[in-house]
Amino acid sequence: MTILGIGVDVVDLARFAETLERTPTMRSRLFTDAEAHLPVESLAGRFAAKEAFVKALRAPAGMSWQDIEVVNGPQGAPEFQLYGAALDRAKELGITTAHLSISHDTSVATAFVVAEC
Repeated sequence: MTILGIGVDVVDLARFAETLERTPTMRSRLFTDAEAHLPVESLAGRFAAKEAFVKALRAPAGMSWQDIEVVNGPQGAPEFQLYGAALDRAKELGITTAHLSISHDTSVATAFVVAEC
């Protein structure tokens, strides 16, 4: 397998929480229905994961944030479920695996993505 792209992102939890509170519609723009109910720490981690994924795949045109969903895999580890323009871009690039790691503490959430083909 070949690494096609990597992406990393860091989200300040307090700033992210303030943004969600100040702009309530942001939650529905950034997250799927399955994600939107999660606590702010999890949302920040998922947003960092989506940003890292976009960086790894070089921002597909026409992509919606809801085209990238972070789900828990069979063992509980986070993984991506792709739709629309994000799925099309992954297929176009020949992505077979997108490894994802998310971490958060009291002040930041971080995500790292490695896309392989």
